Amino acid sequence: MTAGIVTVLFGYLLGSVPVGVVVARLLYGVDPRQSGSRNIGATNVTRVAGKKAGIITLAGDILKGALPVLVAMGLGFEPLWTALAGFSAFLGHLFPIFLGFRGGKGVATACGMFLPLAPLPLLLSAIVFATLVAITRYVSVGSMTASVALPLFIYFMGGRVEYVWIGAVVSLLVIIKHRDNIGRLLRGEENRFSLSGKRR
Repeated sequence: MTAGIVTVLFGYLLGSVPVGVVVARLLYGVDPRQSGSRNIGATNVTRVAGKKAGIITLAGDILKGALPVLVAMGLGFEPLWTALAGFSAFLGHLFPIFLGFRGGKGVATACGMFLPLAPLPLLLSAIVFATLVAITRYVSVGSMTASVALPLFIYFMGGRVEYVWIGAVVSLLVIIKHRDNIGRLLRGEENRFSLSGKRR
């Protein structure tokens, strides 16, 4: 129990590390919170600091979600504690202590969390994401749809019930975090994404 709590706290602190802010400042001296959509995730970092910064941010945010889960697995934790270790990193990204609890949308960190927990359902969700982004060029549409699809894929592929429920909570939080995007989509004002590698 004590080891589980420590791992959950470790996950939250790791998730709170604002990879996008650190990378954008180091590479280009810009703060993603002051430009574009003002989000700290890979999509906005790519817009304001370029493709290289976006890729590094994406990798870092995925690692934040995966590492606590891998640690918990290595320590032989029960499935619930293992999932909570990753979920705490997800919450850390959404509500980071280092940024006054104002974080990102958590999609990449959630991917990292479920990569060791439910790799095949995650792969199917990634296909949903890539397909919708390719068709619409709206990352927000792909992200929200894939997040809803993930717990469904886990359930229908016989995944653990703990992962299904935590996946459902993750999905709900991702959608809540996209509420501004939903408003812009309804008004026809959402930015379309282009991976040109050029700063905007």
